[in-house]
Amino acid sequence: MEQPTDFTWPDEIPRDAVASVLVVLKDRSGVRLDKFIVGEMPRLSRNRAAKIAKDFAFDDTGRKLSPAKIVRPGERIVLFRLRWDEPEAPRDVTVVYEDDAIVAVDKPAGLPVHPTARYLRNTLTAVLEERYPKQVVHLCHRLDKETSGVIVAARSVELEVKLKAAFAGRDVKKRYLAIAHGAPREDSLVIDAPMALAGHEVGVLMAVTPVERGGLLSRTRVRVIERFGAFSLLECMPETGRQHQIRVHLAHIGTPIVGDKLYAHSPEVFIASLEDKLTDEMRAALLLERHALHAAAITFDHPRSGASITIEAPLPSELRAFIEANRR
Repeated sequence: MEQPTDFTWPDEIPRDAVASVLVVLKDRSGVRLDKFIVGEMPRLSRNRAAKIAKDFAFDDTGRKLSPAKIVRPGERIVLFRLRWDEPEAPRDVTVVYEDDAIVAVDKPAGLPVHPTARYLRNTLTAVLEERYPKQVVHLCHRLDKETSGVIVAARSVELEVKLKAAFAGRDVKKRYLAIAHGAPREDSLVIDAPMALAGHEVGVLMAVTPVERGGLLSRTRVRVIERFGAFSLLECMPETGRQHQIRVHLAHIGTPIVGDKLYAHSPEVFIASLEDKLTDEMRAALLLERHALHAAAITFDHPRSGASITIEAPLPSELRAFIEANRR
């Protein structure tokens, strides 16, 4: 993964640090630098963004910037991350389908898809670059860090554009499995609840929001596969593709996903997990280290042949073990 080089490297930053350049667009200008960083990297807590803005944000001449600085259109902000700061993440990625057009993998929970302010080497993007050196293998959609399961990559830029258009146009059918607290009363239901960003300190937090207040139409079909103990195994098929859609919808009907720090518990638990500050009490309440959501299958038209193809990934062992333990 090449580093950008069209800026002056600050003397106080080690040469083996990882650099990234953010360009301020017109609609993002006029805000404080720390708020700008939160907007560009919404998975960061404000505390984390403030630390980056305070210690690791520079202009392209190597001058250190203040978190309170007001950013301007066209300005380039250079952020640095020390390599030894990167948290560990599982890198054992199984290829579940491969041909000359696409590669599909079973992403483990805990592995981020793309580089972030905290992760570079320990990302699915980096794993694929290592496994397919000097080849085009571009991811066509994404999964949350804690969500496991099928994710598809294209083996040319042309095919990437075609597949991304299919995802954006809702021509792809996705099937998820979720373990939820409690169970819906009905064996099958449709959750039709518009969603929008909640405007919370946690930039990625979504909430059910009426359309007249900016909510976007969001629809998920749900089927109860099994009720066991105080939990249920649910099949979830999103008909729209909103951020965190299944997690928000299941929490909305009173059956949040087991282990979901953000929607089954609180943003404070989510922030504590980002900052490696989860208490023993929080861990006990979560029941699982990851949220129990798995992308089990994906169906789409093959970008070369046009034939319908379904790619599947089995339920991970830790989720199977949770189900077995609670059946008893």
